[in-house]
Amino acid sequence: MTPVLYDYWRSSASYRVRIALNLLGIDYNAVNVDLLKKQHLDPDHLTRNPQGLVPALEIDGEMLTQSLSIIEYLDETRSAGFLPDGAVDRARVRSLSYIIAMEIHPVCNLSVVADVMERSGGGDQVRSEWMQKYIRKGLLAFEAKLGDGKSGAFCHGDNPTMADICLIPQIYNANRWGADISDLSRINAIVANCAAIEAFAAAHPDRIGPPS
Repeated sequence: MTPVLYDYWRSSASYRVRIALNLLGIDYNAVNVDLLKKQHLDPDHLTRNPQGLVPALEIDGEMLTQSLSIIEYLDETRSAGFLPDGAVDRARVRSLSYIIAMEIHPVCNLSVVADVMERSGGGDQVRSEWMQKYIRKGLLAFEAKLGDGKSGAFCHGDNPTMADICLIPQIYNANRWGADISDLSRINAIVANCAAIEAFAAAHPDRIGPPS
């Protein structure tokens, strides 16, 4: 049975899973869950994911949620190489991934930021400044961690890992919100290398497009 990805084009978490599936060459059917229309709160979707979030991936007779959990499942069941062999190296890749998925992403999640703006009375300028501040703060730490000598063409060595899968969607968000990352030379070199790989390019929100 062809896997089904319950997806939203601009969701960073969905973008990560699209990259992972593409890197593995796994064909899948995409079902758009329009966040702007609040389709993620429909009873059908809450059955898939009680959190009311995307992505959800139906694969191998299971419904999987949480992007990093999905990526690790794909790694474990398909020998994907998204996590390296050694325990220390796996910890490093997870640490890089978590900087984005567990530090930057939650603070910059649109639903969280919308709540902050409502409570503070902030407008569009305040929202943009919030995004720029916390995206850059997290990516500065990511850039520093890349300087430990274990990076290569990609975040860890010379093959894409879960860290790269997390990084690229966050760079899309950095550009979307105008965060200055021009001085982050290690990150920018890795971004260029990822952009040259079709699996990354095909997952880009501009290639997916908004729900019709």
